[in-house]
Amino acid sequence: MENKTASEYREVIALCKKLFENKTKDYGTAWRVLRLSSITDQIFIKAQRIRSIQEKGSQKVDDPIQEEFIGIINYCIIALMQSQLSETDPLEFSFEELEPHYDHWVSETSQLLENKNHDYGEAWRMMRVSSITDIILMKLHRVKQIEDNRGRTLVSEGVLANYQDIINYAVFCLIKLKGEKK
Repeated sequence: MENKTASEYREVIALCKKLFENKTKDYGTAWRVLRLSSITDQIFIKAQRIRSIQEKGSQKVDDPIQEEFIGIINYCIIALMQSQLSETDPLEFSFEELEPHYDHWVSETSQLLENKNHDYGEAWRMMRVSSITDIILMKLHRVKQIEDNRGRTLVSEGVLANYQDIINYAVFCLIKLKGEKK
């Protein structure tokens, strides 16, 4: 029997993928001009907005924080895809060309989640969304430090593993926020 987390994960990713598909059809792959550090900063902006709203308890722009978590997930997947593309690859891809890459990174990242969930016993379900937001911001600071060190680390996991962790944490937040609305 399939576990609840796997089903919830797929639901969240389906929503993210649909938005990614529609934005790719609207804007193409303009993100291809971005360096990984710029994508990291875009993710940071979204996470910082979420934290700011959480701390202030109000917001002046109507975009719900759920949309920011979706953006975090999609930008992390974009970063993972971009890391595998070279400057000689085309700037423009159709969604149909990108879909296998998107699916590959989702599959890799959901497997990571499954492994970590096994070891940690779904501890994230007992965490606050605000704490998970802080962890996302911490991981982004780590990514920025690794980027500033030109990718060199002594004992730490690299940038790609951090993007994958951020995806999973953002998925957790969306699952928790959906549960709060019920």
